[in-house]
Formats: sequence, C-alpha cells, structure tokens
Amino acid sequence: MKLFIKRICLILLLFTSNAINAIEINVNNINIIRDKYGVPHIYGKTDEEVAYGLAWATAEDDFESMQQNLLAGRCRAAEVNGEDGAMMDFIFAFIQSKEVVEQQYDTAFSPKFKGILAAYCKGANRYAALHPKEVLLKGLFPIHEKDMIQGFVMGMALMTNIHFDIIRLSEKKMDQPFLTQQKGSNGIAVSGKKTTDGKTYLAINSHQPLAGPFSWYEAHLCSEEGWNIIGGTFPGGATIFHGVNENLGWAHTVSFADYSDVYKLEMHPDKKLTYKFDGKWLKLEERKVKMKVKFWIFKIPYTKKYYLSVYGPTLKVKKDFYSMRILANMNIKAAEQWYKMNKAKNLSEFKDALRFQGVTGLNFIYADKEKNIFYTDNGLFPERNSDYDWWGVLPGNTSKTLWKPVFLPFDSMLKIENPKCGYVFNSNNTPFVATAESENIDPNSINKNLKYFRYMTNRGHRISDLFSKLDTISYEDFLRIKYDQKIATPAYNFAISNLEDFFHLDKEKYPKVKDILEILQKWDRNSDINSEGAAVASLVEYDLAKYLIEEGKLPYWEVKLPMEQYIKSVEYAQKHLKKHFGTIHVKLGDLQKLVRGKKELPVGGINDVVAATACVEHENGRFKSDVGDSYIMLVKFGKDTVELQTVTAYGQSNKIGNKHYDDQMDLYVAHKTKEESLSKTWVLANIASNYHPK
Repeated sequence: MKLFIKRICLILLLFTSNAINAIEINVNNINIIRDKYGVPHIYGKTDEEVAYGLAWATAEDDFESMQQNLLAGRCRAAEVNGEDGAMMDFIFAFIQSKEVVEQQYDTAFSPKFKGILAAYCKGANRYAALHPKEVLLKGLFPIHEKDMIQGFVMGMALMTNIHFDIIRLSEKKMDQPFLTQQKGSNGIAVSGKKTTDGKTYLAINSHQPLAGPFSWYEAHLCSEEGWNIIGGTFPGGATIFHGVNENLGWAHTVSFADYSDVYKLEMHPDKKLTYKFDGKWLKLEERKVKMKVKFWIFKIPYTKKYYLSVYGPTLKVKKDFYSMRILANMNIKAAEQWYKMNKAKNLSEFKDALRFQGVTGLNFIYADKEKNIFYTDNGLFPERNSDYDWWGVLPGNTSKTLWKPVFLPFDSMLKIENPKCGYVFNSNNTPFVATAESENIDPNSINKNLKYFRYMTNRGHRISDLFSKLDTISYEDFLRIKYDQKIATPAYNFAISNLEDFFHLDKEKYPKVKDILEILQKWDRNSDINSEGAAVASLVEYDLAKYLIEEGKLPYWEVKLPMEQYIKSVEYAQKHLKKHFGTIHVKLGDLQKLVRGKKELPVGGINDVVAATACVEHENGRFKSDVGDSYIMLVKFGKDTVELQTVTAYGQSNKIGNKHYDDQMDLYVAHKTKEESLSKTWVLANIASNYHPK
C-alpha cells in the first residue's frame, strides 16, 4: 500500500511539474559531457534545452545547495536550518521578495527568457521527482519560475549588503554601526597592448563561501542558438554569473556603494503605530512572518513582526521605528541581464546588457579578444536630496528624503575604458582607484547622486602598487599579482588607521609578549604556509575583529586602536599557540587548513591579502578556511583563441563519496589550476562521461 501511494505521489508530482513549467523539452537533444574533473559541458539545440541540462547537472552535483537557495523563497529555511534559516526567512519576507516578483514578473522578462526559466525549473523538478530521498523538505517541489526570481531578488539584496542594516535593526544596535570583515573579491584585466605576448588577460576571482548555496558552481553551456560560455554560477542559477564566452569575459566584485537607506520615523506620542510624514499622521501597516524553526527534532512555531511605511519595510528597535528603502527590490531583471551578458559578442553588446540595469549593484571587470578592457561600478542610483547624509540614519518624516524609484542611466555610471596604462582592477575598494593613478576618475567629476564607496582595501593597495612597478606585463607577472599574499607596506586595514604602528612596538616595554612580538617584527608580511609571522598575525587579526564587532566599529571610517588592545590580541595569540601547539613557533599551514571530509591540507593566505583566506574555528586549536579564493578562472584572449585555466577549492561535486568531491584541493592549495575550454574538440578529447538527463 505504501509503495502504491509513493507511486501515485510521484505521478502527481511529475504531472504538476509539467503543468507549471509548460514547455516541451526533448532530453535526447541534451548531452552532458563530464570532463576528467567532472565539470559538466552541457550541449543542446536550444537555450531552453541547455537550461534544463544545467538544472539537471547542478542537482547531480549539489542538489542540497540548490534547495537551500529555494527554501528562503518559500519562507521555510528555518525548518531545515534552525535559527540561521529563520534569519534568511525573515530577510526574504522583509525585503518584499514575493510581492515585488508578483507585481513585476509578467512584464519584466522577455518570452524567450521566461522559457529558459521554465526549462530550468522543469529540469530541477524532474530530478526531485526521481530522487525523492534527496529532497530536504516535503512540499518544496515542484518549483516554478517565480520561485527562481524571488531567489534572485534575495541574492541581489545580499550582494548589495542590506543584511548589515537588517542585522543592526534586528539586534537593536542602530546607535552602533556594523562591522563587516573584508573577505574580498578580485577582478583584474590587462590589455594585450600591455602584455609581453600581446594577449589580453582576465582574472575572475570572486571570494565567496567555499561551500553552500552561495558557493560557485562551474559549468559550460553550449547551444546551437549561440550560447557558448563557461564560468561560475550559484547552485540554482539559470545562467553563468561570471565567466568567458568565445569573444569576451568578465569578473564581478561586490560594490560597497550606498544601495539602501535607513530612516528613523517620528512616532505619535499617544497613537500606536502612527508616524508623522509631511505634517500628516499615517498608520504603519503590520505584517507577520510565520515560521517553523527547527530545534533538535522539533519544529517550533515562531512569528516575527515587521511593518510597512511610505519608505518601505520597517522594524521596531527598542522604542523607535526604523524604515528601509531598498534598491534591490525595485528591479527583478538581474537573471535576464546575466543571460544577455552571456550572449554578448563584443564590448558594445556587453554595454547594452549593462543598460538593462537588472543587476542592481556590482563591479564589472571586463576583457575581450579585441584587446579591450573595461571597468564600471554599475548599479541603481536614484536622485537623492544633497541636503542629507545618505550614509547615516535619515529623518523619516519628510518627502524630502523619500526618493523616487527613477534611476540614473548606465551612461551616468563611473566607467574606465582602455586606459593608456593597460590595466583595470577592483578588490572591493573604492572605484576611484581602479587603474594607474594618473587615469583614475576624479570623485568630483561624477554625478553627485552616485554614492560610491570611498575607502581602500589591502588588496586594492597591493594590486595598485604591483602594477605601478611594471612597464610591460608577462603572464608570470599576472599570476604573481593574482596570487600575492602580502600585507601592504605600510600595513593597511580600512577599519584601523594605525595598524602600521603595531609592527613597530617597543617589545622591551611588553616583556610578557616580547618573543611573539619579535616574530611579528621579523615577519616579511607574506602569508604563505611556512610563515610563522603570518600565523601570529592571523590570530591577532581574528581577535581584533571580534573586538571591533563588539565595539560596533564600522569600516566606513578608520578607527585608531589603543596599543593596549593590540597587546591584548597578541596575548590571545600567544595563549592560543602555547595551549594547542606547545610553542609560539607555528607555521601558518599548521594553524589553518583546507578541510573537506577527512582530507586536510595546509592553506596559505590571511584576511584581505590578494589570494585571501578567511577561517573559522575547526578543532584542536586549528582553523579551517570557509571563505576566500574560491572559484578561480584565469583567461588569455588571443585574436582567435581563448585559453582557460580554472580551479575550485574542493571539487565539482558536493556529494560525499563522489570522486570529484575533493579532487581539486591539491591544485588549489598549491596555486595551480586545471585546463578548461569552450571547444567541443577539447571536450571530446577530455571526456569522462557522456549522457542525456532524464
């Protein structure tokens, strides 16, 4: 009887999936060719068939992460992930993801792209139907196209950093700015007019979590309709987010421009939930987010309130009410913009894709086979009243701070195209340092409504300095810059203004930590796996970050730390090393590891070096990398060739027991890569398997 019921449910699921995703797909037209590292090269006659194949291949490799990206869209992440999932569920509801998709979906996308979304959903639904034991939560499938776009809205909101303000509001710390550690991303492009071999170089080097729903998934998509691109997407993404086609490629880094605003409402002294706006008293609209939060074997019902004002979603913080106005939920077209970028054939078509302005806020670092390089910090920027400080908390009682959802066009954005020096870059630093000093954009020359980030990162300083010393650039120079692991001289951290002073402390004044200070002061500032100084510096930085978070120090300005706090952090490092290793002489590679299952390898890099590693506590006093260099793609464009080298931190599959679960780890820690290609001839010469999805 149970078997009969399961079969009926399977039939109903398949029937429902087909009803929702009303598109015909012939799976016999789709070939998934896995190469020797398990990377899927997905071929189909149509773009829709390739999208179906991408969903299928992704599910084969990392169905769990794909589902994690869907759970919040159903406001059900808390049922699987407990308290952490509850935060995601709340953010999803708070930013109005479902509502804005319902309002905009029908008119936002072309019929062609709606078909691609439908095909992707159909592939995911089919996999779920045939692998019910892998489904994380009953009722999650079938999914439909709006589920995917709701996920994109959520993703864009997180990539434009709205969660920092939501966390401040939720934790009732609006009087304390919120610190974010700079774990980083890099994008570098070098024109063939600058290189020794005449080829144009591109480094795609986003620093994302090494695993989970926001980790990179590598795939090659190729249709007979001209979709031929390889690169990285997130599990659940229907296109490549950054990568290379036969003509061009691009990298993304997160921009810290002002993409959300916070308002303090003026509340009525007696009337509940009533606020003043332009001299009138208005009523807040109450909303409730109902969740079931996993706790041990139980699911505990939990409800959290928020409100809506004329500005947007609103939270009560102690006795006050704060509203947010969020750019990421005013445009849902990011997915189709990436599709247009995937299929662009030259710089002009790529710019046309950027004019779509669906990606509401990211840096773009571009290169192509015509030796063009290009950089822009592109997003949605409204016209804001210049009488107010838009980086701070704004008065929420006047229409003067209620900007209209009309945005500056792409042509108004900061852009650098083919600078004479031959290179552009971004490492989450200010867009006003993106090339040679003489060719950077003057902040006073741009539209005043472009609220760009003004500060540097260590990575930005290092890349700028290394390029400035080169007249021409060889591919070896390019690799050396990409894999640089040094702290700048003078030492730089945009949250700490006097970091360099730390390296020059008079160790005789601090006899309890004299020996460990000597290790730091002899350190060459390079964070390779054999460095003892890097091990100490990593622990000191780890403790300083905790201090800065507890004190609520924001990285938009530089904090001058007292020497006493530095010494406390050095004492922490000394205590930690002696407790767990019995000595202060410990190599960085012994302190921190790249860990996957039972496999552990020494890994270099510390926070905010170019080839960065950010760690969490592991076991026995050791740390494991969880964010940093993740998916790396290194590209050389010739006139008629595209040469590709890639690597990911672990392997193509997230399934324990799969041979590609950890087979790239040794390459990754050794700063080596594997060859990939857009050429079917290459793919067939490196074939490991070839099959149709079901």
